[in-house]
Amino acid sequence: MEDWRSCRLSVTDALAERFGLFIIIVLGENVTGVVDGLAHEPTNALTLAVGLVAVVVGFGAWWTYFDFAGHRLPRPTRASTVQWMLVHLPLTAAVAAMGAAMVGLVEHAHDSRTPAATAWVLCGGVAVVLCGTTVLAASLRVWQPNRALYRPLARTCVAMAVVCVAFGALRPAPLVLGLALVLLLGVPWGVAVAYRVSHEEESPVAAEDIRR
Repeated sequence: MEDWRSCRLSVTDALAERFGLFIIIVLGENVTGVVDGLAHEPTNALTLAVGLVAVVVGFGAWWTYFDFAGHRLPRPTRASTVQWMLVHLPLTAAVAAMGAAMVGLVEHAHDSRTPAATAWVLCGGVAVVLCGTTVLAASLRVWQPNRALYRPLARTCVAMAVVCVAFGALRPAPLVLGLALVLLLGVPWGVAVAYRVSHEEESPVAAEDIRR
């Protein structure tokens, strides 16, 4: 029985690692989308600026997932395991959609407003990443011992997701939209950093949990 449990744990570890690697592969589509957009547009300062900001948005999705949920195990219950696995599906689809939207964002870098389809897909993708990561984190083993961090972090992510949808409706210029998304993705990260700094001396072990 003890050997069987060890085997099950090692498989879960391997599965978590592979899900993380899959997310990384899909995140590569963001870079591909930016490169594809730049390849079809004349190179100038504004186009390059939009492309750079778009790449940073992709990195924002990366740090959101891996800082708060990636490479962590779900609680050893059937419900948590199913939740952990199923939430990865819309999360991965959202990241892939963001990559597709990057092409339109760069191609329309000089427009006064971002095209509706591009704005909705990109902002919707970011919103799903924020909310999906929150739901995913709720299934993790580290949620309960670190709920003082994860609960305010969850509220922050949901609030930023709502603002993302609002920006999708407003459709500002591509550069403004990209900068806004970078800022919105950075807010939860800032909340986590503030928590780590304030609790590092008080509880070094708890501060390390979110890094693992």
